[in-house]
Amino acid sequence: MRKIIVGSRRSQLAMTQTKWVIEQLKQAGAQNDFEIKEIVTKGDQIVDVQLSKVGGKGLFVKEIQQQMLDGDIDFAVHSMKDVPAELPEELYISCMPKRVDARDVLICENGYTFETLPKGSIVGTSSLRRGAQILAARPDLEIQWIRGNIDTRLKKLDSENYNAILLAKAGLERMGWTDRVDFEALDPDVMVPAVGQGVLAIESRKNDAEVTSVLQLLHDDVTAKAATAERTFLKAIEGSCHVPVGGYATVDGDDVTLTGLIASVDGKEVLRVTKTSTDGVALGQAVAEELLGRGGREILASVNE
Repeated sequence: MRKIIVGSRRSQLAMTQTKWVIEQLKQAGAQNDFEIKEIVTKGDQIVDVQLSKVGGKGLFVKEIQQQMLDGDIDFAVHSMKDVPAELPEELYISCMPKRVDARDVLICENGYTFETLPKGSIVGTSSLRRGAQILAARPDLEIQWIRGNIDTRLKKLDSENYNAILLAKAGLERMGWTDRVDFEALDPDVMVPAVGQGVLAIESRKNDAEVTSVLQLLHDDVTAKAATAERTFLKAIEGSCHVPVGGYATVDGDDVTLTGLIASVDGKEVLRVTKTSTDGVALGQAVAEELLGRGGREILASVNE
């Protein structure tokens, strides 16, 4: 039986997610031996600059993808929100396990909530999407960028000049930390999540049928249907971490409902479109086209300048 080499970033969350995938594969019947190879990405090395200023999406996956192309690893476990809409020709997302909670959470000092945070409070986030939506709803707050893993950000909330921070609930869940901190989960009506947030993307080589067949043990069709609509939307608007863009889809039977968002960095312009279709690809394209036609193209151009 073939030994499968799995690529992972070194961060605590990335390693936890990778170990979880391997354990789930074994429980589902995989007979292979697995070995984890830790890979340092550019995004892990650059910790003192805002992501949108140094490359955005792809910073956490390019080195891992190269090792897959070189045959040094057989598959990799990513957070879907870190994966660019365009992948190398030889690779694909061959498995998406069942999605966990896609919402963003606000963690405040002194028991405050999003509504009760005092005017002028400083909210830490490295995401233009989160910052824009916070400012749209609470223009009296101040956004300051913050980097680091979940643990680092929680410590910075305690030790630095932040009154609140924003994180993905999925990360807290996967680390088993939902009981460790008090948080407020923000409804997607208030904060449209990032494309793919809460989804694990397992990437492998298209020509590796043996690995693909093992990974299918974990694949969830409902999650894939929603993520496909979101990622089609992202690709159609050529979105990245450089711009405040959100996309969140839900599935009800054959119907997929997608909300797409484009906003200005200061939150003064926020465009949202929600549509439903049985075809996730057509849906993603339709939501993107309407948003771009309603002024999204101009917002993106001004942000990219």
